[in-house]
Amino acid sequence: MDSSHTRRDATRRKLFEAAVTLIAEQGFSSTTVDEIAERAGVAKGTVYYNFASKNVLFEELLRHGIELLATSLQAAADEVADRGGTRIDALDAMIRAGLDFISRYPALTQLYVAELWRTNRAWQSTLMVVRERAVAVVEGVLREAVGSGELSEEIDVPLTASALFGMVLVAALDWQSYQPDRSIDEVHAALSRLLQGRVSGRPA
Repeated sequence: MDSSHTRRDATRRKLFEAAVTLIAEQGFSSTTVDEIAERAGVAKGTVYYNFASKNVLFEELLRHGIELLATSLQAAADEVADRGGTRIDALDAMIRAGLDFISRYPALTQLYVAELWRTNRAWQSTLMVVRERAVAVVEGVLREAVGSGELSEEIDVPLTASALFGMVLVAALDWQSYQPDRSIDEVHAALSRLLQGRVSGRPA
């Protein structure tokens, strides 16, 4: 039972990776199930065994990817809290975790950002849900920071959380597409200065 479950998880991961890469490369409509199966190294029937349709595969792909991101953001914040750091330190650690995630899964990030702006997709509601899942993690830390007095009560928490989330996404994509010679440390340092100077109100 356990080995069967492990094999199924491994197969689904291969399908996720194949699908996100292909869809990011050539778009959802142009990507066929045959291509996904070939890229994943599995039979076409295996795709339909795991996912009822290409649409379902795409929705699960988004959910899986954003859940990984949200988990990594929360883990970064928790690690800072465990060692007694501030909430601003936690937000900074989350920026780094976000950059690490995007550098590991660039195709998923490109796909998410591209689809976020489309309004005629059947999975638009899914996009909203997965976005809220990731942004909620940032919101939680911001609310704690306001509650502890680290941040002003005047801060618009939902909008600030969205801005921080978007800042990391856009900066990371720009870094990978147009400034690949920069190190992740350089990119993190630049975003950290924005966080320290603009959100916390203290100089970097």
